[in-house]
Amino acid sequence: MRKMPKVELHLHLEGAAPPAFIRGLAKEKHVDLSGIFDEKGAYRFRDFREFLKVYEVATSVLQSPEDYRRLVLAVLEASAASGVVYSETFLSPDFCGGRDVGAWREYLHAISEAADQAERQMGVTLRGIITCIRHFGPEKARETARCAAETAGDWIVGFGIAGDERVLEPKDFAWSFDCAREAGLRLTAHAGEWGGPGSVRAVLADLEVERIGHGVRAIEDLALVDELAERGVVLEVCPGSNVALGLYPTIRAHPIAELDRRGVKVTISTDDPPFFHTTMAREYEELHRAFDWDEGQFARIARQSLDAAFCDADTKAKILKKLEA
Repeated sequence: MRKMPKVELHLHLEGAAPPAFIRGLAKEKHVDLSGIFDEKGAYRFRDFREFLKVYEVATSVLQSPEDYRRLVLAVLEASAASGVVYSETFLSPDFCGGRDVGAWREYLHAISEAADQAERQMGVTLRGIITCIRHFGPEKARETARCAAETAGDWIVGFGIAGDERVLEPKDFAWSFDCAREAGLRLTAHAGEWGGPGSVRAVLADLEVERIGHGVRAIEDLALVDELAERGVVLEVCPGSNVALGLYPTIRAHPIAELDRRGVKVTISTDDPPFFHTTMAREYEELHRAFDWDEGQFARIARQSLDAAFCDADTKAKILKKLEA
């Protein structure tokens, strides 16, 4: 499972920061973050709201383009060790330059340079999806969308929304998604995790996305499941994350296999791997144990994930060779 080539479409860059990396950075900056770690040095939180708070505190020590350059190398080293050959990561100008386009360009330059270095040295390709933060509100989302539109291109390939989906409505962010769409960016949105199947319908109708982050609670509305299958909407499924946050009690109880059986295009990702004590290799291993998925099933999902990736055709052709190898 570890050696199989994998494609990951749902990875938050800051959320993938190893705890040791964040502790080391905090020590360099003389910042006390001891309260967000448990006795074993892992991130400590009890529920989704506390997870968001710990996430933002951990992110607070990432204060410069150089910090993000180092972060990208640390994250991609872990991804490569798990067999990932292509990944799309969520980035937010909220954390990188305060939504100022000039400052964001400096962060993006450092991030993409580190990604190029990792591709040469580790064999893993990275592309970026800019996300606005839902609970920061629509006005800040507009600023984020402008940053996305100004830097859309070969490396920034998509736009999305993350954060607490129980706050506000997708339609409140329609302007931002229209802005990103006009800039040529492809669209995804977190939904169907905490908001239920209604939130999935809302992002499809109001934001016109082609992929949905999580989306698993669509299973509670089988008519919606059929619609997702018919329209070819892709779900960025993160089973370990859903179990860790209490959405489902076990991997065996997770609906990914049923969604796949009903014809929905599912993919496999880790979300915020150190927070949820997972890796892409572990996701594969857990799904194999829970549903007896074999190499053929995982290879099909990896190809399905590549088809759904937002990168250009040349990049897809290069990654496809790695999947076939």
